[in-house]
Amino acid sequence: EAFRILEAEGLISVVRGSRTGAKVHKPSVDLVSRYAGYVLESQGTTVADLYQARLAIEPSVVRWLATDRGGGALGPVHELLARMEALIDAERYDDFIDRVEYFHQALVAATNLKTLTFMSRMLLTLADKHQRGYQRRHIRSKESRAKSSRAGLRSYQKVIQLIEAGEVEAAVAHWRLHLNNANATWTSDGEGSRVVESLG
Repeated sequence: EAFRILEAEGLISVVRGSRTGAKVHKPSVDLVSRYAGYVLESQGTTVADLYQARLAIEPSVVRWLATDRGGGALGPVHELLARMEALIDAERYDDFIDRVEYFHQALVAATNLKTLTFMSRMLLTLADKHQRGYQRRHIRSKESRAKSSRAGLRSYQKVIQLIEAGEVEAAVAHWRLHLNNANATWTSDGEGSRVVESLG
């Protein structure tokens, strides 16, 4: 019974058959995010609250990065942006939206600050669940998705350019505006008052 519970929690994998045994896994961000989701959901935490937390983190991250012009840690971000642009060119807008969370994660991870990266990933994982639901509830035309995807990509490219140019205040102001606009979209039409859902 104990093994079954641990396996259900994703902490072990039980191999059955001639090589019966248990393989132990490291605790994952997804697992912690699920528990965090339970806690936030039980507290009646709203989606708007979740996005305000992101707004409190990412402009500080951009300031950190722009102060030392990225510190040479933005290579993975550039590679991700190139893949995202290719997805738009191929009109794979669902796949592009899926990569948006990765961009935010990569931006924070470029600081090499493990605690901040962990906290951000947890928030982004919960936000991603909401965003997937939002898209199912608000169907948009292909043209609208193409336009918003291109605009989003340009904004991501601009913040990286400002960071690497060392334009600290411009980078922070741009990213704060971007997040405010994104938050307004994801919390529109009463979405912001929805309670955060767990990942279970």
